[in-house]
Amino acid sequence: DYEERLYAAGKIPGGFIRREGRPTQDATLVCRLTDRSLRPLFPKSLRNDVQVVVTVLSADRENVPDILAVIGASAALSISNIPFDGPVAASRVGYINDGLVLNPTFNELDGSLLDLIVTSTGQAVAMVEAGACGVSEDLILEAIKFGHEANLEIVRVQRELQEAAGSPKVEVISDQPTPEVEAAVSAALDGKLAQGLGITDNYQREQAMAGLREELVSMFGDTYSRAEILSALESKVKAEMRAAILERGVRLDGRGLRDIRPVSCEVGFLPRTHGTGLFTRGETQVLTITTLGSAGDEQRLDGISPEGRKRFMHHYNFPGFSTGETKRIGSAGRREIGHGALAERAIAPVLPKDEDFPYTIRLVSEVLSSRGSTSMASVCGSSLSLMDAGVPIKAPVAGIAMGVITGEGGKYAILTDIAGLEDAYGDMDFKVAGTPEGITALQLDIKLKGISYGIMEEALGQAREARFKILAKMGETIQSNRTELSPYAPRMYKMMVDPEKIGSIIGPGGRTIRSIIEQNDVTIDVSNDGAVRIGAHSEEAAQKTIKIIEGLTKEVEVGSTYTGKVTRIVNFGAFVEILPGKEGLVHISELADYRVASVEDVVKVGDEIMVKVTEIDRMGRVNLSRRAVYEGHSQAGRPPVSDSSATSPPRGPHRDRDSNRPYDGNRGRVAPRPPFRDRP
Repeated sequence: DYEERLYAAGKIPGGFIRREGRPTQDATLVCRLTDRSLRPLFPKSLRNDVQVVVTVLSADRENVPDILAVIGASAALSISNIPFDGPVAASRVGYINDGLVLNPTFNELDGSLLDLIVTSTGQAVAMVEAGACGVSEDLILEAIKFGHEANLEIVRVQRELQEAAGSPKVEVISDQPTPEVEAAVSAALDGKLAQGLGITDNYQREQAMAGLREELVSMFGDTYSRAEILSALESKVKAEMRAAILERGVRLDGRGLRDIRPVSCEVGFLPRTHGTGLFTRGETQVLTITTLGSAGDEQRLDGISPEGRKRFMHHYNFPGFSTGETKRIGSAGRREIGHGALAERAIAPVLPKDEDFPYTIRLVSEVLSSRGSTSMASVCGSSLSLMDAGVPIKAPVAGIAMGVITGEGGKYAILTDIAGLEDAYGDMDFKVAGTPEGITALQLDIKLKGISYGIMEEALGQAREARFKILAKMGETIQSNRTELSPYAPRMYKMMVDPEKIGSIIGPGGRTIRSIIEQNDVTIDVSNDGAVRIGAHSEEAAQKTIKIIEGLTKEVEVGSTYTGKVTRIVNFGAFVEILPGKEGLVHISELADYRVASVEDVVKVGDEIMVKVTEIDRMGRVNLSRRAVYEGHSQAGRPPVSDSSATSPPRGPHRDRDSNRPYDGNRGRVAPRPPFRDRP
């Protein structure tokens, strides 16, 4: 168990209770990381419950604490009396500025092409997990070696601690079946086991093995316990399966060592969702659904890591019916969270940037049938679903699970696309996902004390070959993302405004933004950096909202012409709203290109007129001119501009050809009125 205490990062938990609740997803992943590193090093006969509790007491939010959980748990087990074939050390390796970096910080990981964790004993690598941005197999292998070399020093320190403070280990009593039981079961099988395991159809083989189990229990039930009989049978099944692979190169379902089970793909499977991908490999089938949302749908993270929000989520569901079992349905367990995070890590590098595709993206992989490697099937289904949804991913991603069977004398066989029993009775589960360009995620779990670099290198090469085959099969169904989103998906737009203008969008007490949202039925998310994300169910509503926000944040420019609405009239002119919430005064002398006796003779409240900004005074007041618009159009050789309030000039005054100002024969040229700012 790995427990985060928010006081470690100087934070108070949110919510009403104000204390830590269920583990975060990150905490659950650290549990799995630690467990997978330690579990193979316990004696197989150990049946006692072993609990290791790792509590984060202080975190500087600069260095990632997960590898310390592995080291601390290993140190505690090493000095205890619990049988444990450790110690184990862990290191993180990044790839920054064309070089490998040991234990990069949170900030350094943001610019790293690789985030790889390697755990190892003093002899060999024990576990590997990585996320990457399409790196090569050679770089992965180099990073594993780099991390393993760093681990050797940590192992040495733990051994010194064990010598100084360790307790003697308790003896473990073997619970393996006695030679007498094994001999009796072996004699009773007499070729029946090979015949049953030779059935290539999975369902028929399982039925035959179930009948064989009941036959043995019925035959020896009075002499030996059911557990002893079944344990002896399982031992024989495991030995037979491994011998067939190592000696004859034959797998239970009849495939060769490099063969992939039959693959089929389908997209657009569900009519109402934003995108779907159905991926089937043998009897493993996963349906992945894409849902697109606004920035408000981002996941907020309340943990000790600096990251506070996630715009991409992948969730994995593994119901009991997928394996023909009945089990309680509840919240996601550690396995579901771990498999979901692995697929999420594999897909994340190919997603478009937020500024190019301002959506929150959620993928949900529903395992409909499981016969091994559902996590990698989720990766393939996710790629299909994203392309069906119209998400412009950089490249499709496919995943494959590799296995290994080892024998005496250094003999081994690497298996492509392992199925259920090959995972259960094999020595390695090596999941590798990536694009045509390189690896985006991998996870290595082994049941041995360690594994050689040669096996890892060969497995990576074989996985690359299989990945290309699956990508080609996926390409037969859909090669790239659709050009249009689902009609049921929201329309999202992102615009940047001056951060100082955010207050204009929000308004007093949030009234302005609430009004825009209610009137146009949209979602609006405003960030402190000036990013405004708009979500709407129609193009019309989105464009209308964009226009309003542009108006609220746009600066009035001297010399620019605007079409505005007359909002109020005074005896010396008319006020015109040229941008949302921004008014200027058109002085009565600037309302027309002739003398105006009364403002109401030319415009009324509600009229839309074209005006030009002539000045913004030092108090921020805007002076407008309608006459300047008329003059500008006349000088350009075009007829006078018209608007909703335009009227013919009254008869009487003649024109002064030079100034184009009204002329009164009795008084001469009319003197211009002073600007309104000088009036009381």
